[in-house]
Amino acid sequence: MRYTQIRSFHAVATAGGFNAASDAVHITQPTLTAQVGALEEEYGVELFIKKGRRRELTDTGRQLLAITSRLFAEEEEAVAFLEQSRELKTGRLSIGAVGPYHVTEMLAAFNRAYPGIELAVKLGNSHEVLDDLLDYKSDIAVLAHIDEDDRLLTLPYRRHPVGVFVRTDHPLAKQKSVKISELEGEPLIIRETGSTTRRAFEQALAKAKIKPRIVMEIGSREAIREAVIRGLGISYVSEAEFVPDSSLRLIPISNAGIFTYAHVVILRKRETSRIIRAFLEVVRKTKVSNTK
Repeated sequence: MRYTQIRSFHAVATAGGFNAASDAVHITQPTLTAQVGALEEEYGVELFIKKGRRRELTDTGRQLLAITSRLFAEEEEAVAFLEQSRELKTGRLSIGAVGPYHVTEMLAAFNRAYPGIELAVKLGNSHEVLDDLLDYKSDIAVLAHIDEDDRLLTLPYRRHPVGVFVRTDHPLAKQKSVKISELEGEPLIIRETGSTTRRAFEQALAKAKIKPRIVMEIGSREAIREAVIRGLGISYVSEAEFVPDSSLRLIPISNAGIFTYAHVVILRKRETSRIIRAFLEVVRKTKVSNTK
């Protein structure tokens, strides 16, 4: 059975005859007759009976028409879906991110540009987010740090300084800024291993040969914030991710360039994807508009 035979049968059945079908689908009547005849011969069935000048469906023909009607209706739906996808009026984009701050900004901008695209976001640590990207479980990754990898295409997005935050009754809270040397011996609450903010902060401490007193390691920004509020120690955070609180004070570090970064990462082999390219273009425009 060939697709053309099924389509010819459907055309004749819906038009009520070979001549009418020929005019409707712009295929010659002998061609339609030959294709329907080949279909009947191949399966040993009779699909039409001739009554005067008309061709009427047999019981077998009527049952086949019910099937082909569904078939071609779904074909039209598939074509409509692909056309909408080509125009980015529908579709789904999966994004993994190490934190909500930057990705929320990107999602808002993309949604304004392409409101018909469904966006799915999963937050995780750097290893989880990167693994999902490499396993095709996500289309986009938003990471704070990325090592060189030929499989990946990286778009730098933002850079933010890291500051120290303390409770308002802490002696450092009275200062406009703090030198990194002033952190010597301070009770420090640190992020979990693998945190890019922790890595940047520890590198700066090591460079300055400063040894704070680590009192706690917590794998949650919110939990660290609560620990500082309760007076268990001081901590550090990207200034972009600091949540203001009447009990806390964020203090810039004056003599050490400590930064966190946001990178948008995709698989290099997927850079031709229309929806991924559209997301990257929105990110570029958002990045430019926010730096003006």
